[in-house]
This record gives sequence, C-alpha cells and structure tokens, in this order.
Amino acid sequence: MAANPAMRLMEAQWLNLVRTPAYTLPTLLFPVMFYSFFGLLMLPGQSLWLLCTFATFGVMGAALFAFGVGIAMERAQGWLLLLRASPAPIYAVIAGKVFGALLFSLLIVVMISALAAGFGGVRLHTHQWFALAAVLVAGALPFCLMGLAMGLWLKPSAAPPAVNLVYLPLGFLSGLWIPATQLPAGLQALAVWLPPYHLAALALDVTGAKPADWGVALANLGAFTVLCGAATVLGWRRLDGAGR
Repeated sequence: MAANPAMRLMEAQWLNLVRTPAYTLPTLLFPVMFYSFFGLLMLPGQSLWLLCTFATFGVMGAALFAFGVGIAMERAQGWLLLLRASPAPIYAVIAGKVFGALLFSLLIVVMISALAAGFGGVRLHTHQWFALAAVLVAGALPFCLMGLAMGLWLKPSAAPPAVNLVYLPLGFLSGLWIPATQLPAGLQALAVWLPPYHLAALALDVTGAKPADWGVALANLGAFTVLCGAATVLGWRRLDGAGR
C-alpha cells in the first residue's frame, strides 16, 4: 500500500535534519558541552539549576536553527516555490521540520539529564523527569515559529549569523548560562521580559529547583508566540508578493 504523500514529505523533512551534520552536531553537542563544563566541572553545586537552563538553551537552538537557516536556504534554492507550484501540501514541510526540531529537543533534554543524573548527583522523581522533558519539548514550539519567521525574512547568507546573533545573546540575557540574579540590575530587569527566561522558570518549577508563576510565564510565552506568528504571516505574504 502506498504511503500518504503528506506523511512521506514530513518524513523526508525530519530525516533531512537528522542527516545534516552541520545541523546535527552543533545542535546536540553545544548544550551538552556547555552543561558538562559549567554544570559538572565549574559549578557542580548548581547541577540541577543548570540542567534546566542549559536544556532550555539547547531546545531553543534546535528550534531556531531547524527553521531559521533551513527555510532561508530552501527559499533561496527555489524549493519552497517548487512545493507551492506542486500539489504537495506545504503544511507537511512545516510539520516535518517541527517534528525534527522537537525530536532533537527531546534528545538534548535526555542527554543533559543523563549527565546530570550520572555525574552531577541530580536526583528527581520519575514524574519530574517526564515533566521536565514535556515542558521543554512543548516550549520549543514558540521558538520554531520564531525560526520560521526569521527564515522567511532573512537572506540565506545572512541567516546563520543572524540566528547566532539572536540565539547566543538571548540565552545569556535570559539567565540560561548564569542565573539572572547574578547579572547587573539593568540586565535582570530585561531578563524577566524574555521568553527563554520564562521557559527556564517552568523547567525549574517542575524539577522543584525554584517555584514559578505559571500565569506570568505562560502569558509571556503566549504573547511571544502571537508576535512570532504575526511575523510569519507577514513574511509569507511578502513571499507571495515576490512570487517566490
């Protein structure tokens, strides 16, 4: 029996991510390397806290680079134009990339959690491990939307540096590398407005590291999702206007 074409297209999209070393290696290894250095070697007493923040940093990168760079390149190569001129459903392309980004997000959480449990002395109840993975994997979705918007607006040559210029400062200013309370007062005030700060806050809450205000965190992430959604819609309409 022939497989559903939309399902085959989705499968091709996430397999393309898996088989791209330029995406796979840095996406998986950077957050693991940072956690090993900071969470296990430099600050072993903060292993649980840094598990939550560096896992947040990792899932954010998996989402941004899957879309921000991938969509910009495919747009420049004419792949999106070809898809739109064909009966192939464009939603399958997006869904396949989302699945790939969430799969990598889960792998990052599992890898850092294994390090934290094996070498950092982190002990959580089973439901806390599952809650941590669920919160962070679901929390990757707004960043998928942000990456999609960037991919629709950026030129392919500008996409990799632009995504890095957003990804790295956003992670630092959100307190994902060091706790926001250790940042200067002005940066602390900025951190509470940033979506990664609130996603990390939810991760810290479900692991029992620090209570979070779920209403505030979800409102921030919801507003961020709406903003990215609007940028995506505008980017798509711009693509329509350009005939690409």
